[in-house]
Amino acid sequence: MPSFEYVFPSIRGIQAGREYYISMCPMRLIPRIFLFDEEELRPELRSQRTLNKQRVPDITRYILQNPQEYTFSAITASIDGEVNFEPIEDEGDGRDMGRLHIPMSAKFVINDGQHRRAAIEAALYENPEMGDETISVVFFMDIGLKRTQQMFADLNRYAVRPTMSIGILYDHRDESSIISKSIVQRVPVFNDLCELEKATISNRSIKLFTLSGVHSATQALLSGTDIEGIDEKIDLASDFWCEVADKIPDWELARKREVSAADLRSDFIHAHSLALSAIARAGKALLALHPKDWKAKLKPLLKIDWSRTNTKLWEGRAMVAGRLSKKNVNIALTANVLKKQLGLALTAEENEMEKQYKSNSNGK
Repeated sequence: MPSFEYVFPSIRGIQAGREYYISMCPMRLIPRIFLFDEEELRPELRSQRTLNKQRVPDITRYILQNPQEYTFSAITASIDGEVNFEPIEDEGDGRDMGRLHIPMSAKFVINDGQHRRAAIEAALYENPEMGDETISVVFFMDIGLKRTQQMFADLNRYAVRPTMSIGILYDHRDESSIISKSIVQRVPVFNDLCELEKATISNRSIKLFTLSGVHSATQALLSGTDIEGIDEKIDLASDFWCEVADKIPDWELARKREVSAADLRSDFIHAHSLALSAIARAGKALLALHPKDWKAKLKPLLKIDWSRTNTKLWEGRAMVAGRLSKKNVNIALTANVLKKQLGLALTAEENEMEKQYKSNSNGK
């Protein structure tokens, strides 16, 4: 008596001398056939890292909020069971195209894509109509599931996470990314001095800041405003950074190639993303207290000695043992200097940080 089976239109391929199959799988089948291996398999057969349940809602929202634009890469899975591939032709290209017959008694274990699987299940609960859409699945044969762990290790061995700057540059949907890219285009010093792809600035680079640095600072700057329109946010942030650039003449000199960007990075605090974050933190308070005349209030920035040799001011704040530090506490302590220079009162938390800073400095 024939057993019940799944039948997938598939393409057959060869890797390392073994057959594998690529198929388009309806979304509705994904939660039904693929196991959560950390819950349903013995530990020695598990092939995935533990499911990070905090990631699933974000992926689910991505699907539901972008039903016409979402994009998923293939799920990779192992099959523990006897399969039968039925080609559409006996010769030529058709011999590697056909139907893959998999008994329902077979076990399917995800090697790569368990968070996509969980998010698809959650999205289908909210929008069952998505069940007829498809996702590509790569099936590997693995009787006894003896190779699943090695496959997971191999699939992730050379995976490299893209830099935050690349993520921002290529994201045309996220509002904060759109704002940051617009600002870089509109603020001359950023347009000429911003590294758009890399996570760090190399020693010989003619750039001063990374796109991710501008992005993080601008997010902090705008977090205190009640402006809702994206165009208004772009206008405000662009005006702010243009005014700040006017108060740090070295930036313009670097833009005109009249001074070396490398020399500025070596000698000055202001030539680093740390400074952008600290300026943004102070700027947030300035915009809140002086929404009409904040531009005039920025003039005292001209008097700040940003030199790294000014250790009396910057050691323990922007620098630790002579090296710049981008920790939150160092950004906050640097911002405190700027707030005082701009005539802005410190919050209770900031005053407490100052007490701790002075206590640590006196103890040395």
